[in-house]
Amino acid sequence: MKKHNFNAGPSILPREVIEDTAKAILDFNGSGLSIMEISHRAKDFQPVVDEAVALFKELLNIPEGYSVLFLGGGASMEFCMVPYNFLEKKAAYLNTGVWAKKAMKEAKGFGEVVEVASSAEATYTYIPKDYTIPTDADYFHITTNNTIYGTELKHDLESPVPMIADMSSDIFSRPIDVSKYICIYGGAQKNLAPAGVTFVIVKNDAVGKVSRYIPSMLNYQTHIDGGSMFNTPPVLPIYSAMLNLRWIKAQGGVKEMERRAIEKADMLYAEIDRNKLFVGTAAKEDRSRMNICFVMAPEYKDLEADFMKFATERGMVGIKGHRSVGGFRASCYNAMPKESVQALIDCMQEFEKLH
Repeated sequence: MKKHNFNAGPSILPREVIEDTAKAILDFNGSGLSIMEISHRAKDFQPVVDEAVALFKELLNIPEGYSVLFLGGGASMEFCMVPYNFLEKKAAYLNTGVWAKKAMKEAKGFGEVVEVASSAEATYTYIPKDYTIPTDADYFHITTNNTIYGTELKHDLESPVPMIADMSSDIFSRPIDVSKYICIYGGAQKNLAPAGVTFVIVKNDAVGKVSRYIPSMLNYQTHIDGGSMFNTPPVLPIYSAMLNLRWIKAQGGVKEMERRAIEKADMLYAEIDRNKLFVGTAAKEDRSRMNICFVMAPEYKDLEADFMKFATERGMVGIKGHRSVGGFRASCYNAMPKESVQALIDCMQEFEKLH
């Protein structure tokens, strides 16, 4: 039976990326060695990093003066590294979900943190709109896509202070104006690569402004200077990321990824809104294209387990909603084919006819 992978992360990857990574695991570049056992300083591996960085810059149209880094520790490590490197006195945070809240918690150890707005009172079902960013803040931090709650900022905000964004789960799904940010980071296991590597896009001249001592491994300057090679980087996920970036380029780039994301999301949301068994959880204007969250309509709540079993038997994988929201979550990252979204829709319609 064909499996339709809606996992929120680690997530679906293009089949050719998986197959080419598997080949390199057996024999990298005809070297007779696995990509998993070569030195990260081997002459064959440096071109992988160089190409991955070049594709990042090309696909996102990154201006001069920015570095692309491949680090460890996930976005959770960046929650600490960001304030370590950029927070001198005060930082502003937009609280749109669990990950934004965790980022804010870490920042409080480095200076004053202002929560400019929060949607916690409504279980993060919308993105706050009317708030004031303090003009004396060192930076304004946002989480562009909220995987748990299915809300997303689909455009670059205007800010009177430098912006920093966690784009773990929607990077490469739409064009972004990188010049509006001094730092963009994310765990790659949502829309870019297997788990194990973190990407950071950092503006070079924004680093080195804080007065505190920063440990070497947590200092962005260390990794800028070392070209992501200060310590052994996660070689295999970087290689897969490079292959995935090649795939995105070959498909037509970020603009094409956005077109597909809109098409897939529109299809599934239309069915959620039409089907009397299901209800979407996020405010319509803030609905995520990457993580589509829905629950059973109140009068059909007792059918939740039945639908989960029904869908699983038909090859739907990873659609169980996060425990804080319940219901279902269909993650439709770049590599998710339209046919899988249609298969889920067919499944929902078939279940509706039975009930």
